[in-house]
This record gives sequence, structure tokens and C-alpha cells, in this order.
Amino acid sequence: MKKPAVFMDRDGTINEQMGYINHINRFILLPGSAEAIRLLNRHGFLTILVSNQSGVARGYFPIDLVHEVHRRLQQLLQQEGAILDAIFFCPHYPNGKVPEYSKTCACRKPQTGMIKEACRQFSIDMANSFMVGDRCTDMELAARAGLKGILVRTGYGLGDLEYVMPNFPHRPFHVADDLLDAAQWLVRRKPGPGGRDGS
Repeated sequence: MKKPAVFMDRDGTINEQMGYINHINRFILLPGSAEAIRLLNRHGFLTILVSNQSGVARGYFPIDLVHEVHRRLQQLLQQEGAILDAIFFCPHYPNGKVPEYSKTCACRKPQTGMIKEACRQFSIDMANSFMVGDRCTDMELAARAGLKGILVRTGYGLGDLEYVMPNFPHRPFHVADDLLDAAQWLVRRKPGPGGRDGS
């Protein structure tokens, strides 16, 4: 049976926006992120992270650091009873300095490669799935992939909402204060027990 998914950006959505997370000590969960993911877990959503990490191609940090950050992320979530069902990231950048990762790819957001890979690995109800992020490019990814986009005001969200979105062709389906606000909104509108159409 297909399940709805909530695809989530990482930096600025789940954790504090630091520019590039070039050291594990710069990785800090935003308040409410673990609670949000736990809430989605409990209400039957697949929780899938999709993140651009071009710092690998740019030579700012090794790919091993990205994996270390994601291990730390899952550890912090598990301490709060939450889990990400999958983590996908794109290490590429067309004009990078590390030859192995310096290329034009199909996975760098707003390209849909990470979404397609998730669909190969999971049985996803795309018609009832969402993309949550703090950038207009996340909303473009949502539009390209046939998802409903939720823009959060954390990270770059406030600035993108005020200065970029007015002239941007891809509007968010919903705007939320943060990931927890987005998760609560999703749970309220989801059919079934506890949702908008349930008891």
C-alpha cells in the first residue's frame, strides 16, 4: 500500500542555517524539528530528507563529513523517538573544484533525481505527498515533481518569501512558521483518525 511522504530540506528547515556545515559542531537542530518528525512518523507519513550539499564538489569539506552529520542527525532524532526513513543528498556542483563531483547532474535541487530515487526505493503516494523547505528552489522542486510545496519561515524562508517569491513562478501550497508548524498542519488535514476528515 502506498504511503504519503513528506520530503524535507535539511539546512534551514531541520537544522540551523549556517551556510555550509563544514564541521560537525556547526550542526544544530532547530527547536521542534525532532517533535515534527516524530509527529509525522506517528501519523503514517514517510519522512525523507533531500538536500543539496555542493560544499563537497566545491572542496569545502569531504563527503565523509556529510555522512557524519547525517549519523548525528539520526542519533539526535532517535533520542526524541523520531526517525528519518531515508536521507538523500546531492554532492555535485557544475563548477566545483573536486573533479569526482564537479558535474551537471539530475539530483541537484530543483532537479528531481532525489525524489525519483525515493520513489524507486519506497511505494509513495505522490498525490498526497509534500515538499517542505526554506527556499524557492524547494518550491520549484515540488512543482517539477508533482508535490505540494510548504515554505517554512526558518532559514532563508523569511527573505525568500518577502523578496524572491513575489516574482517567482512556483508558489507554495502552504506557508508555515517552522517544520513543527508544517507537521501539525499536515496532520490536521490528513484523512483518518486525528486528521481533518477523521474523528
